[in-house]
Amino acid sequence: MTTTLDTFTQDWRGWKAQRERDLADPLGWLALISLDWLEDKPRAYEGLPGLWWQDADAAYLDPQGADLSHDGERLTGVRRFELVNSGATTRVAAGEIEIEVARRGGYLIRTHDPKAPVLNAFRGVPAYEPDAAWVLSGTFEAFDEPRPTTVGAVVEGLSHVYVSPGIVRFEHDGAEHTLTAFNGKEDGLLLLFTDATSGVTTYAANRSLAVPAPAEDGSVVLDFTRAANLPCAFTDFATCPLPPAGNELPFAVEAGEKLPYERQG
Repeated sequence: MTTTLDTFTQDWRGWKAQRERDLADPLGWLALISLDWLEDKPRAYEGLPGLWWQDADAAYLDPQGADLSHDGERLTGVRRFELVNSGATTRVAAGEIEIEVARRGGYLIRTHDPKAPVLNAFRGVPAYEPDAAWVLSGTFEAFDEPRPTTVGAVVEGLSHVYVSPGIVRFEHDGAEHTLTAFNGKEDGLLLLFTDATSGVTTYAANRSLAVPAPAEDGSVVLDFTRAANLPCAFTDFATCPLPPAGNELPFAVEAGEKLPYERQG
């Protein structure tokens, strides 16, 4: 048993170290220094090269002679970016910085700068000590057809639409709970949730939990020791989704990441 617990703790510490390395990426989420919503007429934005605008379908950039590139190709004329709403983003390189283009209802641009104050002050993420008691068994129940699910966002007035393949059902302290699941980035599932620690010891808006792909019988493992903050927990320049209706757990999940140092008073 001791060996098993030691292995569990070592694996968790390895996950945490990799998580913090990812967050410390010089052009990652902590490198954000601005967020601007595009307008329907070309205009310049403070500190950024070129002219930017949008229409109903796409975002546009006129480099105005600036040394910019996209996907390794230097931009010599107007570039059109048509993206999926609430989907993947794309980036324009401008010297040391990268300008991210995203579609979140309308189009927005965000600047990633390796000299960002939040990035340079980053000292890791506080977390509960790993406790194997927070590794729970559950069952994934697929819907007959995946369901489009609208959720709110940390930005007032904004919403996201994701496709939910089904729900995850599990028990804690003798009570049954269900959480609406989304598809994971690569495979598996993603759960967005709040619980009784939210706004107390953890970030108020949400935390996320990546769940490995269900087994053939639908069984899943929920390792709440790896519950992670979304980017909005660290920066005001993120447009993170809120959990779907019903994903508010009535008990305290005293596991996973806590409120970031950057948000503590």
